[in-house]
Amino acid sequence: MRTRMISALLVVFSGLAGSAAFAEEPGSSTIIAPVLGQLVGFTLPGGFEIQKAQADGGRYFRAAIPKGESIDNWSQLISITGAKDIDKDPKKTAQFIAANISGSIQKLCPDTFSVKPLGSTKINGQDGFVAITSCGKVEPDKHRETALTVAIKTNEAVYTIQWTERTPANAENLTIDEEKWKGRLKQMVPFRVCPVVAGEKVPYPSCTKQ
Repeated sequence: MRTRMISALLVVFSGLAGSAAFAEEPGSSTIIAPVLGQLVGFTLPGGFEIQKAQADGGRYFRAAIPKGESIDNWSQLISITGAKDIDKDPKKTAQFIAANISGSIQKLCPDTFSVKPLGSTKINGQDGFVAITSCGKVEPDKHRETALTVAIKTNEAVYTIQWTERTPANAENLTIDEEKWKGRLKQMVPFRVCPVVAGEKVPYPSCTKQ
């Protein structure tokens, strides 16, 4: 059983890190942005529009939503977040970060919460962890909310790349559709975390080639 699980994870994680040979799906686009001293990137699936970044000191947030929807009323949202790692505790791995995120989500829906860890990975040599979380019913409108989270830990900051979906509440069936979310994970590869090169501008060729 354990051998099959490891083999499955290798299939899921192959290609998570950057690769110059990777071919994007039609309609998708490469997103690479400077976030708290590093370049962070992934593939944005077709049909999404990237929104303006919000940065405040040691925190960063940038979202993408389906075309025609608003940041206040969306059915799906893909986001990049960043936070400076103030204490730089080596025990706070990407898995620790992902677990903290899952714990925070669980508090929103303790009776309808479910989680599916997909495991650890490396993204350009940086520590990463992938998990799927779901709330069967979220107040006040009682929708269901499921999120795929890629947590990344570097020496200076922690990052997340998330794909979140809202659907009608379903507290009776809390099963996470693992294959569906693995498919979405593959749509976002390759993920990238690269050093900032002085004077380099969009499209950040030093990072797209990694």
